[in-house]
Amino acid sequence: MGKINEQVQQDRHRSRGRPKTASDEARRSQIIATARDIFLESGFAGTTTDRVAARCRISKNTLYRLFPSKKALFAGIVIAHRRSMLDLPRPRDSLPLAEAIGEIFMIDIDAQADRERLAFIQLVLVESERFPEVSDVIKQTGVEESRQLLADWLSEQQAMGKIGFEDAKSAARMLMDMIFGASMVKFTYAAEWPDQASKRAHIVRCIHVFLNGVRPRTPREEPR
Repeated sequence: MGKINEQVQQDRHRSRGRPKTASDEARRSQIIATARDIFLESGFAGTTTDRVAARCRISKNTLYRLFPSKKALFAGIVIAHRRSMLDLPRPRDSLPLAEAIGEIFMIDIDAQADRERLAFIQLVLVESERFPEVSDVIKQTGVEESRQLLADWLSEQQAMGKIGFEDAKSAARMLMDMIFGASMVKFTYAAEWPDQASKRAHIVRCIHVFLNGVRPRTPREEPR
């Protein structure tokens, strides 16, 4: 506690116009959560920085200091959303691979949280067709970053001899396609899952199919 109090006193003696880092991070989180709701309500075009600042009860100067543009604000929301889809990066652990992948993709998320994730995905699918800046943000801070994080994790497992493949990014793309494809059937012509348990069981089967495909093989087992 002594060190914390000392740091607080140091912060107070800094320039009055300079906010504390912890305060900025808390404010960023609040702005992202509020702006996400507005984007879901009104879409990309209908969301303005004026509305976000007003609902957050902050000045536009404060908003622009933390998020210089509406695109930057949307990127912050996408990054936060990415963390709700993939629990990566993560510390090394001794979990069985199937269980670790289940945790990475958060397959035990509750139904309400899952609906919120899907609602944002639906927004992204619609708005990326209309606005190039949305598509750019999704590609740069969403899909590509997520795929790279998963590829890095898979490469770590390969280095430990747990799995084997030729291309980590291809393996990551394959696994994401399988699991996210099962999660997003409501946006395709496929029938929706009757319940969360059925959806989870299917995703678990997808994980096992993937792991069987990338399990280490002896030379006699290698495909020709």
